[in-house]
Amino acid sequence: MARIVVLDGYTVNPGDNPWTPLAELGQLEVYERSHESETVARAADAEIVLTNKVLLDAATLAALPMLRGISVLATGVNAVDLSAASARGIAVCNVPSYSTSSVAQHTIALLLELCHRVGLHDASVHAGEWQRSLDFCYWKSPLLELSGKRLGIVGYGAIGRRVAAAARALGMDVCAARLGSVANASAAGDVERLTLDELFRQSDVISLHCPLTAETKMLVSRARLASAKASALLVNTARGGLIDEAALAAALDQGQIAGAALDVLSSEPPTPDNPLLTAKNCVITPHVAWTSLPARQRLLEVTVDNVRGLLSGAPIHVVNPDYSSR
Repeated sequence: MARIVVLDGYTVNPGDNPWTPLAELGQLEVYERSHESETVARAADAEIVLTNKVLLDAATLAALPMLRGISVLATGVNAVDLSAASARGIAVCNVPSYSTSSVAQHTIALLLELCHRVGLHDASVHAGEWQRSLDFCYWKSPLLELSGKRLGIVGYGAIGRRVAAAARALGMDVCAARLGSVANASAAGDVERLTLDELFRQSDVISLHCPLTAETKMLVSRARLASAKASALLVNTARGGLIDEAALAAALDQGQIAGAALDVLSSEPPTPDNPLLTAKNCVITPHVAWTSLPARQRLLEVTVDNVRGLLSGAPIHVVNPDYSSR
């Protein structure tokens, strides 16, 4: 019976999303969390390893000679050295689209928080300010209307398209960054395509939904932030490494842009000196956009299919394109 090891399973199943279907496929061992120093020992003799954020670099993969396949408990696969996996004949699978609805919903929630400061006003009411008010209403910060504003989406995949649909329902105009295979800046499909620089200059709201790659790392740069509107808002529910965090903190503190709402940071949990923790007009949630129970249930269902495919020699959702079985 194949040995299957889950290196960091707690966030997928904190107790409400049983591993039972996965356990039926082999000898399953689940660790809630694994430090990098524990990875090799825990995955020794494993044929299949599941990871969410535990790094599987070239040195780690070289120390796991029995490994046949990796199933990432996420859509993004930056935790795995794909080239090293391919070189060793290890298929790497991911779980596409499981969290589309949840992440799109959280993106809109973050945007609306920037516009309405619901939490701030709720805290004010519970602190007694409404009871003491001389007027029937008051506001702690200006409320922003999104109708007629332009949303620029970086990463126009399943999540980006869902966010675009929600934004249009709010009366927003939508454009998307020209990345990868999109060859021109003219209207393509249902959205106008712009270069990243054009998108930053033109957009009232910029929302990030692209993977973290060499091309997209720190795409939110000091120069692009300087070119944005002073009234612009930035939302990131993708990967923290897309943003130059020091540059964003400075832009917020200096009023170069009006606000940011982030569900991801470059280091998670963040270090105490992360400048965004004290930046002005910066809303941060702890990487929770993907964590609704329906999303995590879909994640586990597809993961079971991934593991079944890896064990049968017919892997699905393979993300290392130069992989070939030995």
